[in-house]
Amino acid sequence: MSGQGAADTAFTPSGVTVQRVEGWPFRLPLRSALAWGAHSAMTAAEHVLVRVTLSDGTVGTAEAPPRPTIYGETPAGVVAILAYLEERLRGVDIMDTAALTRVRNSVANNHTARGALDMALHDARARAQGRSLFDVLLGPNPRVRVSFILGIALPADMLAEARDVVGAGVRCLKVKVGRQYAKDLAVIRDLRAEFGEAVQLYADSNETLTPRDAPDILAAMRDAGLTYVEEPLPVRDLRARAELHAQGVLPIVADDSCFTPADLERELDFGTFDILNVKTARNGFTDGLEMLRRAAGQGKRGMVGSQASSGLGTVHAALLSTQVQVTEPCELSFVLKLGGDLLNAPITFHDGWLDVPALRDHAPDPQHVARYRV
Repeated sequence: MSGQGAADTAFTPSGVTVQRVEGWPFRLPLRSALAWGAHSAMTAAEHVLVRVTLSDGTVGTAEAPPRPTIYGETPAGVVAILAYLEERLRGVDIMDTAALTRVRNSVANNHTARGALDMALHDARARAQGRSLFDVLLGPNPRVRVSFILGIALPADMLAEARDVVGAGVRCLKVKVGRQYAKDLAVIRDLRAEFGEAVQLYADSNETLTPRDAPDILAAMRDAGLTYVEEPLPVRDLRARAELHAQGVLPIVADDSCFTPADLERELDFGTFDILNVKTARNGFTDGLEMLRRAAGQGKRGMVGSQASSGLGTVHAALLSTQVQVTEPCELSFVLKLGGDLLNAPITFHDGWLDVPALRDHAPDPQHVARYRV
């Protein structure tokens, strides 16, 4: 639980407390740049390994992927806010989830720092009990359909990357669009011609359309064979987004409009979306589970997204993806775009699926951490 409900949760003290919270920046190369939205792009995964150490020596880890253009966070900012929160977490019993949640939510924004801290605390708590995250979080759907984020690039490069990831076992592509829609649609048609019905396609517009042109562009996407579109309009245009959803041209995925549980309540009130994209990278496990359950209770479908996560973040997102509320392919294959990773073993995909229990022993390799740590 999170928020007010967590404050009322009784617990049995374990005597094991939080002693240290650390952020270790690391940098992983990308095989090719990832571009999205009107201007955003990245050429490397500059992330932070978050470590929670308990009084018994147990260590829990998670990944924070700061995105300055999305959340306003930088690696240095993540490290700084973790140091601020460490002072308030030190000495708190690891079983006192209400107190841990209060501290984590005592700061505003800092989404990926707080999300990673939540997951690292979950990891440390499970380990302190002689268990793992797989023992406490694995849901009823251990095999998960996966999607790949296909960034904006030259059409030939996008098609070549799509061939590579489909060859690596992916059967769903999330195509970044929004800079030149005529070219976007041409790429989508090329992808459909290349893969036929064997590969599901949907679009992520990253808020780049206008209320005036959105209906026609969404209709063209639908006619080109796309199954849904993520955030076609700017989040600030709430009324326009509600009106676009009411037209029912193409199912809409909520992402940037649903950073937090409070955001989700607003979007449910106004009726702006069909599918909720929850990201462990910003929501952690606590809020991520709550949001999936809340949306499903209102008849919405669910997926788990990636913030260009490396292997560790992918393992955590995969665990959330096994929940019963998750109905759509999940963004669990960004590791195919990485030129290196922290994990001790690669993550592989087979005919569109990821076998999540097969990741049980995937963990950060100390040598890889030393190699990529900044």
